[in-house]
Amino acid sequence: MRGRTTQWGPVLGLLLVAPFIGEFLLGNMTLAELPVGLLLAPMYGCGALLVREVGRRWRGWPTMVLLAAAYALFEEGPVDQLLWNDSYAGHDLLHGPSFIPAIGMSVELTQAVLALHTVWSVCVPIALVEAIAVSSRDRPWLGRTGLIVTAVLFVLGATLVFAGNYSVEHFIAAPGQIAAVVAVMVVLVVAAFVAVPARRERTAGDPPAPLLVGLVSFAVTSAYWGPSTLIVANWYEWVGVAVWFFLVAIGVCLVLRWTQRAGWTEAHTCALAVGATLTYVWVSFPTRPESGGSVVVDLASNVVFGVLACSLVLWATRRAAREPGHGPWVGAASSGARGT
Repeated sequence: MRGRTTQWGPVLGLLLVAPFIGEFLLGNMTLAELPVGLLLAPMYGCGALLVREVGRRWRGWPTMVLLAAAYALFEEGPVDQLLWNDSYAGHDLLHGPSFIPAIGMSVELTQAVLALHTVWSVCVPIALVEAIAVSSRDRPWLGRTGLIVTAVLFVLGATLVFAGNYSVEHFIAAPGQIAAVVAVMVVLVVAAFVAVPARRERTAGDPPAPLLVGLVSFAVTSAYWGPSTLIVANWYEWVGVAVWFFLVAIGVCLVLRWTQRAGWTEAHTCALAVGATLTYVWVSFPTRPESGGSVVVDLASNVVFGVLACSLVLWATRRAAREPGHGPWVGAASSGARGT
């Protein structure tokens, strides 16, 4: 690490892409709230960057996914207090059919938090920026000083978000609730370093073509977000909980099976992120911003952000497909190509 030169392009890219996908592309915020993105960047961007840097120094994507899940609980738990606040941004997201009084939490809300931050706030931005940064995608982008600065900015950013939320909500969860979520976070972080095998044996053969991988990613993520966004009736909440578990099981099994094959390439990893990103593009239209406001501004913002997201994924897919050793986007990759 000593003497490592910071890769400023990918670093700045991830600092911007993480809050953009995490909040604006989802439809939570509009063009009028772009300045808020600058305030969110230290937490979102530095959080994603820390996850990425630790993962690339340890065991790659399995480590990053577990750390991303810990980040999800950290942001919406101790920082935002969303997991326990029944009037967050003026809405009661807590007391639905899946609310469990004994712990003061909603199963459905906790699942949504894990999905949107683990996948879209952290993993998808990392995958897209890495696809663009072809020459350094599997190497650290920061040296020791850069890591320290990023960690400090992350803590400051999280503190700023906490203070801002508290000034509006005036809500703090019970110590036992916070302690329980922190304990789960610790388990996830430990698992990221201990439970991930040092090396996975590759199997012969190729995964599906990147185009098919992207279509499956789009279908699975849309199957979750579509009904959970469009169906607001109480009867669906427990159904949605079951759907979440079902789709997560399918997604994890497919990704583990495909990534174990020798023909898995960066184009395939990029395709997973592209499919998930395009889901956010269409889901943003039926999603209303947290601040409410004009429908016209909301729709215009969704169009602008959707175009930016499509431009980003097009750039990423072209860069990933051009890397030497990677097969074509539509055809299967050659066996033995470099994996993740």
